[in-house]
Amino acid sequence: MSTMHAVRAHTRGGPEQLVYEEAPRPEPGPGEVLVAVKAASMTPHELTWPATWTRSSDGTGPERTPIIPSHEFSGVVAASGAGVESPAEGEAVYGLIPFTRDGAAAEYVALPAAVLAAKPATVDHDHAAALPLAALSAWQALVDHADLRAGQHVLVQGGAGGVGIFVVQLAAGLGARVSATAAAADLEFVKGLGAEQVIDYAQGRFEDHVRDVDVVVDLVGGATQSRSWSVLKPGGVLVTLVTPPDQQEAARHGVRGVYFVVEPDQNALRSIAEFVDNGRLRPVLDRALPLTETRSGYEALETAKRRGKIVIHVAD
Repeated sequence: MSTMHAVRAHTRGGPEQLVYEEAPRPEPGPGEVLVAVKAASMTPHELTWPATWTRSSDGTGPERTPIIPSHEFSGVVAASGAGVESPAEGEAVYGLIPFTRDGAAAEYVALPAAVLAAKPATVDHDHAAALPLAALSAWQALVDHADLRAGQHVLVQGGAGGVGIFVVQLAAGLGARVSATAAAADLEFVKGLGAEQVIDYAQGRFEDHVRDVDVVVDLVGGATQSRSWSVLKPGGVLVTLVTPPDQQEAARHGVRGVYFVVEPDQNALRSIAEFVDNGRLRPVLDRALPLTETRSGYEALETAKRRGKIVIHVAD
């Protein structure tokens, strides 16, 4: 078989550019595997990222249209390129595809074997596909950048968001005391994820409810980020995925400020799978759509309020 069904964009733009069509099936190169995609997941603003359309993360590289979106996936290894000993053909895997490569809104995807891991055994492919980008973002924020320790106090700004859902669960699972901000409609939901205290951001100032925080994970930015310095204890850290923090403010408060962009990480994926299989982490799905309706999923990312991931169910 030399072709497959895929969702592609031939011209830069938003969801309106996405078309379901027949496309060449990729072949795995050295160090790569070909995965038969079972499910893929979409991320807000993905179609605006420079890396989505070029061969460099900053957008300066050559154009690579037509592109295939959706960089989180779960599936089964169909073939291996030269030099790949693991994973084996037939193994169920999941992972985050590097952003400068084609994504997984397709029946097949080729990617480096070194960026994927065995799929969590206790969830189906749809739920596994909801994990990689958001759960890796949470893991890297807490473990790699904040060096979180059991017993520390974490404040999650935006606890009901796509990444916040995982930050709350992982922080609690790692033994931290978790506070979070959320909308009124999401307070009980975030408590159910493991937060001891959830603050309605529209009804009060979080500064009046939390103090002496070891780690702030900022998923909101703007004024929320600026106000977060005051609740950190000396030596604490603010980690954000939104905008680079003011280093002068960090120094003035005697804390660290860290901005990062999530990266594929095989070892972290293995740890995340363990958390899922041990019952300490659960993916949250807003809806699952067939591959033919991928465009409507991306439209919903721009217009609709949702709780959890929108997943593309590619195959049973």
